[in-house]
Amino acid sequence: MNHLDIVIPANPEEIARVTADIEEILVAQGFSGEAIIDVQLALEEVIVNIIKHGYRGKEGSIGILCDASPLKATIEISDSAPAFNPLSLPEPDITKGIEERGIGGLGVFLVRQVMDIVTYRHKNHKNILTLVKVKRE
Repeated sequence: MNHLDIVIPANPEEIARVTADIEEILVAQGFSGEAIIDVQLALEEVIVNIIKHGYRGKEGSIGILCDASPLKATIEISDSAPAFNPLSLPEPDITKGIEERGIGGLGVFLVRQVMDIVTYRHKNHKNILTLVKVKRE
């Protein structure tokens, strides 16, 4: 298996199923355990942000499209929440102590750290965030 194309309700309870499906695909393509955890972590962070900040607890759906090869995995996450480019957020100052930074703001930073390429586009009234993980030998 190297492909997944599903739409899930914007509900945190769906995350475990999606990350398990992605794990199955990445294992089949020979990705390391560390790479799989990175992808799952990024995917969970993005889905939680869409539910919490995009739909703000209202009903909605999230599309997950994954294509993987022995060289890389590309995951496209789409939603119909109001247009928002999470990559436009400023980088957090991680040199400051936790008490100085305040709560939140590290999710997008974390996604950028664990994925090789992260891009955003808005098309046909949808936010589309693309995550790419390159397989390391």
